[in-house]
Amino acid sequence: MSRRRRSIMSEELKYELAKDLGFYDTVKEEGWGGIKAKDAGNMVKRAIQLAEQAASRKS
Repeated sequence: MSRRRRSIMSEELKYELAKDLGFYDTVKEEGWGGIKAKDAGNMVKRAIQLAEQAASRKS
């Protein structure tokens, strides 16, 4: 039985981050598997920064 992972980030956010970080064309052409590990790490790092900023505005 396979488990399907539920994504924490929305697809919209992932594409927005890919555009901001400059590897959207790679995603568009090759899919998410085509990006470098460094780019994926930068995407996660940026998503965390955005979440922290949103949380600090709510407090």
